Amino acid sequence: MRTIVHLSDIHFGKVDRNLIRPLIEAVHEIRPDLIVVSGDLTQRALRREYHAAREFLLALPGPQIVVPGNHDIPIWNPVARFAKPLALFKHFVTDNLFPFYEDEEIAAIGINTARSSTTKYGHISRRQLSIIREMLCPVSSERIKIVVTHHPFDLPEGYHNKRQIVSKSRRAMAVLAECGADLFLAGHLHRGFIRHTAERYKIENYAALIVQAGTATSWRSSQEMNSFNIIRCHDNCVEISRMVVTADSHVFTANEPERFEHIEGTGWQRMRD
Repeated sequence: MRTIVHLSDIHFGKVDRNLIRPLIEAVHEIRPDLIVVSGDLTQRALRREYHAAREFLLALPGPQIVVPGNHDIPIWNPVARFAKPLALFKHFVTDNLFPFYEDEEIAAIGINTARSSTTKYGHISRRQLSIIREMLCPVSSERIKIVVTHHPFDLPEGYHNKRQIVSKSRRAMAVLAECGADLFLAGHLHRGFIRHTAERYKIENYAALIVQAGTATSWRSSQEMNSFNIIRCHDNCVEISRMVVTADSHVFTANEPERFEHIEGTGWQRMRD
């Protein structure tokens, strides 16, 4: 079994500082095999915010896959925004924009979907897809394959702004389905939810899981409590639960897990109780 902690939208610069220590302690208690951070470590991509983000990441166990979000590109400095948009991310976090992790049970790849040309929306290029194909497709189908982005591949129910879905998502999904991707982990919307790829992307004999994380620490969230995901993978089964801050406390408590199994020729399906 492998345990993955999925954090997102930390937003140093607009964090509830009372949550930082409880979050770090909760992650250590879980003892994950891998930590995934799906973007927006900072609020305005300022040096002091990146410094705080680095200290936070260093306080967490490894290994880690961390990708940037749109807030990790400077907005108010046009020179930095277009000339070196991820210079501070590369300096304080990682200069690897295709982070990859593989062991005997799982394989995970991170993709940068943030762009200088937009303040909010994301994109996956043909070049990125070519690199992903080279890295992910050769991985054995016996491993659960995980794709990490900041911008999501789908939206929660009742949410209709399709521009929030990563641009060129259908082209990307075709490649990722070819590589046998099982889980898509993202953030951006500050909403935690789970959907099947087959609800939006009609690909024969393919149904993966889209797993969104809420914001772990930011007080910018107005729709739900701060939270993060725990994903447990074992053989052809995945269990996903949310760690949510209970009202009027700084304690993360696990919700009832949702369980899924992979069925040959069908894809990932929810397990019956």
